[in-house]
Amino acid sequence: MSQHHLRLALATATAAALTGGLLTFATTAATAADSTKVAQADFNGDGIGDIATSAATSYVNGHKNAGQVVVLYGSKSGTTAANRSRINQDTAGVPGIAEAGDEFGAGLAYADFNGDGYTDLAVGSPGEKTGSDTNAGAVAILWGSAKGITGAGISVADPTPTTHDYWGKLLAAGDFDGDGTDDLAVGASTRTIWVFKGGFTTSGTHGAGYTINPPIQKGSDSFPYGPLNLTAGDVNGDGKTDLVVDGYNTTSSYGWNTNYWIPGSGVGLRAAATKVLKTGLVTGIGDINGDGYGDIVSGADWNGTLSDGTTVPDSAKGGKVNITYGTAAGPGTTAGVTQNSGTIPGVSESGDGFGWDLDLGDINGDGYQDLVVSAPDETIGKAVRTGQVTVLYGSKTGIRTASWAQVFNQSTPGVTGTDEKNDLFGADVKLDDVNGDGRADLIIGSYEDGGDGQVMYLPSNGTKIVTTGAHTISATAAGISTVGTPQFGALFAD
Repeated sequence: MSQHHLRLALATATAAALTGGLLTFATTAATAADSTKVAQADFNGDGIGDIATSAATSYVNGHKNAGQVVVLYGSKSGTTAANRSRINQDTAGVPGIAEAGDEFGAGLAYADFNGDGYTDLAVGSPGEKTGSDTNAGAVAILWGSAKGITGAGISVADPTPTTHDYWGKLLAAGDFDGDGTDDLAVGASTRTIWVFKGGFTTSGTHGAGYTINPPIQKGSDSFPYGPLNLTAGDVNGDGKTDLVVDGYNTTSSYGWNTNYWIPGSGVGLRAAATKVLKTGLVTGIGDINGDGYGDIVSGADWNGTLSDGTTVPDSAKGGKVNITYGTAAGPGTTAGVTQNSGTIPGVSESGDGFGWDLDLGDINGDGYQDLVVSAPDETIGKAVRTGQVTVLYGSKTGIRTASWAQVFNQSTPGVTGTDEKNDLFGADVKLDDVNGDGRADLIIGSYEDGGDGQVMYLPSNGTKIVTTGAHTISATAAGISTVGTPQFGALFAD
């Protein structure tokens, strides 16, 4: 989910962020930032993948939209409500205090920032007020440990707080300079992205920082918020993490939504070597065809034409997923997938939102990264915007569209719940091994119960995603107050 304003009213909002020129669509979508082989979080070091999600607009001790984070620890049974940590700014050790509008958890990214073998969690609070500066923003790193995420952490200070707002609305982590330590990229309301080199310590120190300025519209403290998404992954296979930045371009009157690939190098991200990619607000990076290079997958969940008949670049009715295959030189050949591709179940219909969110992981252990794509605006029967997700499998030749595709919604046999209006099943999706069998399982977030939210677990049986053993975690079960619209499960960390 987009990391400044999660879509509070996805059911009534227009399409995702499409242009920065004539149109003013809401900027809202999830992130999917993964390495070539798709690293997963293990906050407690038990060898089983964990999931970090947020309820960034939840009440905390009476404070509206203060926000909190929930870590769901993996087990042989997958993720469960009993095995979790719930963290907010009133938790001991967490920098700051819970205040109205902070939106703690609106930005999330994970990596082993201090090199102790436990995955740590970077958390953005873009609405944090500092002194008289409303929406100044804040970033914290919460340390992993044998007990998982407990609240112990540090602040990552904003080096130039007077030049922007919403510090921490976007976060991405990776080893951009290949020195063996994880770096942190932070976005705010302008096009400038700060990158902090690795070597973070529990005392709050870290490596030197530098900035990059991708060729996107600068943004402001209102619209269009500078970068819309950050995705980290190794596209060219050189062992250094690259960064894909989404934003509005400056080369057209419409200011079309555009992605830019910025390669990593021995000195960090090289903005001078930036390459233009196809459109899509949400991006994932993983090796779909097993050639050792990260493939870039971006979801353009809007329709292919505007109301005046203008054709939207690299888009399609009902949404489209654009795939750019990686090479040693970076981005290479491209392909596109819609609900009308091959034998994928379903039909492309206006406003489905196919490509709203996506993620990659190896479901069947064949060495090819598989892809899950959500369409939370999908209408099923009379249930408007009830949502569904599609699972597509990788192969030597790329994503399979002629076979193996799976579709899940709340009317699928074995899936808990029913198709209801505005459930937005697939508000966020994640493919990670959370039961320790070496195969990626499917985690699905939704806006169940009027925006309270829910997280669903569908395991892999070693060959495909199945409903046997499926279960859900509600906001209440996760310890989240259901006053207001907490949006539990609307954003998963990458």
